Amino acid sequence: MEIERKFLIKDLPKDLTSYPCSQIEQAYLNENPVLRIRRKDDDYILTYKSKGMMAREESEFPLTKEAYEHLCTKADGKIISKTRYFIPLAPHTIELDVFHGDMEPLIMAEVEFASIEEANVFLPPDWFGQDVTMDRRYHNVNMALYQ
Repeated sequence: MEIERKFLIKDLPKDLTSYPCSQIEQAYLNENPVLRIRRKDDDYILTYKSKGMMAREESEFPLTKEAYEHLCTKADGKIISKTRYFIPLAPHTIELDVFHGDMEPLIMAEVEFASIEEANVFLPPDWFGQDVTMDRRYHNVNMALYQ
């Protein structure tokens, strides 16, 4: 089960480049259920996600580079490219996505939780902006297919 909240960002942390990061490219093969392929640095993954906004089932399966490249040719919509920074916020990790290409200047943060109750009481840091967890426009699948 994936339980996460999403936020737009008001201000980037001043020391952003001091945090570890990954280069991510992802595309979508299906919207319902969500079938996503992703390249994260040199790892390739197929992800299945069920319906849901803040909480949903998620399963991941490894892909080869060749399988990923083949499936990219079958993707719907655009391929999303972003840099993801991993920022500790005990006991969580903020995954800060800086989008590239025609999705610039979008910057969004995701925080994952162990329970819905924990997600509901989370107090975001001051540099977070609007909570867009329940706004479908900010789900990556919708950004790839409809924006």
